[in-house]
Amino acid sequence: MTSQQFDVIIIGGGLAGLTSAIDLSQNNFKVLLIEKNSFPKHKVCGEYVSNEVLPYLEYLGFNPFEFGAKRITNFELTTHNNKTIQAELPLGGFGMSRYEMDFQLYQLALKQKVTVLKDTVINVIFENDVFSVQTKSGQSFTSKITMGAFGKRSNLDTTLQRSFITKKSPYLGVKIHMSGNFPENKVALHNFQGGYCGVSKVENDHINLCYITNYEAFKRYKDIDAFQNEVLFKNLVLKELFQNSNIEFDKPLTISQISFETKNPIENHMIMCGDSAGMIHPLCGNGMAMAIRSAQLASGLIIDYLQNKIDTRAALERKYAKVWNKTFSFRLKVGHGIAYLFRQDWLAPKLLVVLRSTPFLIPLIIRMTHGKPMKV
Repeated sequence: MTSQQFDVIIIGGGLAGLTSAIDLSQNNFKVLLIEKNSFPKHKVCGEYVSNEVLPYLEYLGFNPFEFGAKRITNFELTTHNNKTIQAELPLGGFGMSRYEMDFQLYQLALKQKVTVLKDTVINVIFENDVFSVQTKSGQSFTSKITMGAFGKRSNLDTTLQRSFITKKSPYLGVKIHMSGNFPENKVALHNFQGGYCGVSKVENDHINLCYITNYEAFKRYKDIDAFQNEVLFKNLVLKELFQNSNIEFDKPLTISQISFETKNPIENHMIMCGDSAGMIHPLCGNGMAMAIRSAQLASGLIIDYLQNKIDTRAALERKYAKVWNKTFSFRLKVGHGIAYLFRQDWLAPKLLVVLRSTPFLIPLIIRMTHGKPMKV
């Protein structure tokens, strides 16, 4: 059986995979994107995006506000014992569902002549400086470059024997869309015992509520409703929001085994992007922007390599690992630190007192987990 050849194969059709595919195709490379799910599809995600990515999205030909994205300027934080603080976001952001954003980027990828295949990759073999990508349906493809953009956790992580996949993770994520009364220019982070919930408006005037909790705390209750009633609703802002809004989903979306372990940005000579390369705590609300920024970093270097501006694959891999760590390692450490502090239920109210008395610290902390506007 002969394999179809591409310049670049991208495994995973999330934000990192789609934006990379569009960028590379616009630069006249033959790109195959393999995604196991159909578009559009809801995903467990905070659905708040820092404005840092807007210059790059504009460069790709994508304007989120054409599809109803909400402009977000304000931030609110509450603790599990109902203390509140508010601030302006230094750079601002926008709210847009993954259902809509991924779908519109997918449409743009098709327009840019990206080959999109609905299938599951079961193995990637690297031999003689060529990648061979094998899928569940029995197809085989070859490429000069293969990129892993398959998200937080995949069977391919197990096949590649990535170290983080062997470690059990205690986190569970839950997402719901609602309709109700919530300011469209605000993103909120509401803490409860054992977790936190992000809230922001997206297109269609829906409110996205996405929370993460420790599975040990969750499994004490018989179902999601019981957990929400007994734990989430101790935060009175969350209680009021849930009780005065209408649920738009048939049932909440859930994801388990969310890992914040350190990952390698290069694996088996594959360039890893988005959550496949590393994941910031959802508490910091910037995973979507990080995925898009990592796609730009990867695409730029891949273009240089394919145009022979980077001499060797080893040099490409070194450059990508270096720039990825330079761009993200600090904000990931800050994210870990902030998440650790807020997991200490006795400490969170004390931190809020400090932040209230020194409000200039809040934009400073936000800047530490966000980047400057992307250069194109």
